[in-house]
Amino acid sequence: MILVTGGAGFIGSNFVLDWLAHGDEPTINVDKLTYAGNLNNLMSLRNDDRHIFVYTDICDTEQMLSLLMAHKPSAIVHFAAESHVDRSIHGPAEFVRTNINGTFSLLEAARSYWSNLIGADKENFRFLHVSTDEVYGSLGPNDAPFSEVTSYAPNSPYSASKAASDHLVRSYHHTYGLPTLTTNCSNNYGPYHFPEKLIPLVIANALAGKALPIYGDGQQIRDWLYVGDHCAAIRRVLADGRPGETYNIGGWNEKANLDVVHTLCDILDELRPLAAGNSYRQQITYVTDRPGHDRRYAIDARKIERELGWKPAETFNTGIKKTVQWYLDNQEWVRDVQSGDYTKWLEKNYSQREMSADKKHQGVA
Repeated sequence: MILVTGGAGFIGSNFVLDWLAHGDEPTINVDKLTYAGNLNNLMSLRNDDRHIFVYTDICDTEQMLSLLMAHKPSAIVHFAAESHVDRSIHGPAEFVRTNINGTFSLLEAARSYWSNLIGADKENFRFLHVSTDEVYGSLGPNDAPFSEVTSYAPNSPYSASKAASDHLVRSYHHTYGLPTLTTNCSNNYGPYHFPEKLIPLVIANALAGKALPIYGDGQQIRDWLYVGDHCAAIRRVLADGRPGETYNIGGWNEKANLDVVHTLCDILDELRPLAAGNSYRQQITYVTDRPGHDRRYAIDARKIERELGWKPAETFNTGIKKTVQWYLDNQEWVRDVQSGDYTKWLEKNYSQREMSADKKHQGVA
């Protein structure tokens, strides 16, 4: 049995589904069900005895220790985190609470539990912490991609809180011997992605006939990783990763945000053409860039390929087409999400940003 935190969120729910699709080892799924936690992501497991959902907060050390002692998991896979940069700018306190204090509480519970294990149970236990490439800061256009030894330089409250959690995890391995693993991934995309992030937001807005908002000039570059590939990588790290090590997980797909939006529009033009024959590209609108917006991320994923034999199965073209098709096939899921905090968040985030009338970039903020 393994324990997964944040298993009702985007990546966490994909991982739980992937884990149970590849084996019979049960999963305890711990989630606080904040705005991005959605049990509808896991509806296919509602009658599956291998999936045990527990509604609780990782900041509750006693509750987490109680769960560990009761279920005796062989591993903890820690996804639970506040993860949206714009939300961290508007309200950093919750990011500090969940990402830093929550990880500390979970580490304390894990240390207490692991210390009382004996023999093979203690030797084989793992604490896998899922983090982000944003802890490394921003790259110039000709800089080498981030590697596992790149110095940390976080530029937002979100990435700073994740950097702090990474350091805590590292310290618990070196100080207490807790067998930890850390993964730093690039930008994920795929099914069940909460529609505040770029790709699901663009798909939802395009289908609704709304503006497709592009920050600044749209030339911010990200490495895009299909969530199914990410899940496969985590399984490999959990199985054979060396305790105390960090593994960068990337898709080898550097794309400018504007190019991603153009690709999405072109796929929608093909799969769900507009009645008037226009392109969805006509809905693109530029908005004022967000503060401290990192210009480029890129992941060097050679270590995980060299040591563990993992590399992504999806290209960006194959993964993004699967993603668009999933959203077209699951409009009820999208509507359920949009009926709650999502619509309030969009109003708060974009109402204060100036839209350009001619849809052409008027200067980087």
